[in-house]
Amino acid sequence: MKLIIAIVHDDDAHNLIDDLTKEDFRVTKLATTGGFLKAGNTTLLIGVEENQVNRAIKIIKNNCETRDQTIVSPTPMAGTAGVFIPYPVEIKIGGATVFVVNVEKYLKL
Repeated sequence: MKLIIAIVHDDDAHNLIDDLTKEDFRVTKLATTGGFLKAGNTTLLIGVEENQVNRAIKIIKNNCETRDQTIVSPTPMAGTAGVFIPYPVEIKIGGATVFVVNVEKYLKL
């Protein structure tokens, strides 16, 4: 058995969960926060048999495309002298970070 840990953008999570459950994958959703943008992410825990890993990853890939978004640059930390003028920065959001790990033991109690 394998455990897929998928960290996805909040905007992609709802459709992804729907598609995974339609394909009979069991999914646990965790609300998480990314470190870079301090924005909401969703972390999904998906337990699968080894022969289902590629199918699950394909569903994740189909639902989590990267896209460009413009944000205003964050305010600098305290202690900076002078006037701060925020400026727009284009970043890539979306996509998914996926880990596949071996499960030593699985119990459903």
